[in-house]
This record gives sequence, C-alpha cells and structure tokens, in this order.
Amino acid sequence: MKTLRILAIDDHEMTMLGYKFILERIVFEDYNIIVDTANTYEAGRKRIEESAHSFKYDIVFLDVQLFPPNENQPHSGEDLGILARKLVPESKIIFMSSFSDNYRINSILRSVDPDGYMVKTDIDPKSLEEAVKTVLFEPPYYSSKALSAIRKKMANDITLDENDKKILYHLSIGTKTKDIENHIDLSSSSIENRKRHLKSLFGKEKENDLALILAAKNRGFI
Repeated sequence: MKTLRILAIDDHEMTMLGYKFILERIVFEDYNIIVDTANTYEAGRKRIEESAHSFKYDIVFLDVQLFPPNENQPHSGEDLGILARKLVPESKIIFMSSFSDNYRINSILRSVDPDGYMVKTDIDPKSLEEAVKTVLFEPPYYSSKALSAIRKKMANDITLDENDKKILYHLSIGTKTKDIENHIDLSSSSIENRKRHLKSLFGKEKENDLALILAAKNRGFI
C-alpha cells in the first residue's frame, strides 16, 4: 500500500485538527494517508525545508493568513507557497483560505500557481476528498467561490497593471489615498493620477472613491 503524505498549515489549531481528522479518514484505494500539521509560519517553513531533504509531501494545504488579522504579518501562507514551489516543486499545493476576493485569489494564482484553491466556507468532508483526488491526478481543483472569482477576472475587458490593482485593493480596505504610497512604490501625485485614470476607465469620472470601488468590485477586480 502506498503512503500519501499531506502537510496542513493553519494558524487556527482546531480548524487544522479538523482537516487532519477528515483527511486521514478518506477512503482511498491502495493509499494510506498520513497528515502532518503546523500552526505558524515558522513551523510550516521548517516542515517544508525538512521535506526537501527527506520524504516529499504529496500535498501541502496552506492557509493564506497565518497571523491574527490585527497583527503585523511579515510572512503569509503565500510566502510558504512560493518557498514550497522552490524547494519541493513536485508537491501539490492547495490554498484553503477565508479570502474569496478576486484580487487576493488571482494574486496567489500568479505568484504560486497552486494546484488548488478552496474558500473555507465551501469546505466540507466531501470537497476535501474531491480536492485530494483531483490534484493528485487531474489538477487543478477550485471550490465554487474560488472558481467564481477566477471566472470574473477572465471575463473583464479592462486591463489594469499591478499598481492599478493595488491602488484599488487598498482603497477597498479603507486605506487613505495619502497612505497608499506606504504600500506601493509610487509618489502621491502618481497615485492621484492613476485614480483619475481608473475612474475614467470605469466611467466614474465625476464620482467619489466609493463609486470607483463598487465599479471595480462589480467587474471582479477586488
């Protein structure tokens, strides 16, 4: 019988143990499933680095946010995904996150190119089993909310560069225009110019930032 090794990384220990309980009870012909866990960025990084020099994990499940929302986050699950792609490229990577917004999902698709993405509200025992079996043999696997965000992006006829998308994202989470330059390598005047251009693209030239945010959300950019 083959051994299927899975690593699950999530900062909520009860959530992670729930995944472990479900995954280890999947009925998978000719496979014995073993699940290792980690609940911090550092512990997850250590597991990935160790696997590069010994057995390889067949699947790595990653949460995106590995710190409480109100704390500074020097590293994320996305960083671990990038590290895993470098050290153990043969391992399949599935993100399991509460983030369902278009911006975050498509950012991870570009930076990590994962084999799957599951929005946590879509996850149940059946979908976890489907995800495991799909990424092993016919990847990728996307939960319904993740697939909806990806399809929205594909349907857009407006092309924005990364700085435009970052401006929209920071406006959507309440960052003041004058503070956006702390997150993007652009001057305040450049950010204002881009905002005016974005309003023009979305047909909101004479409206406020909220109208711009709503238009961008409706087109699936945030």
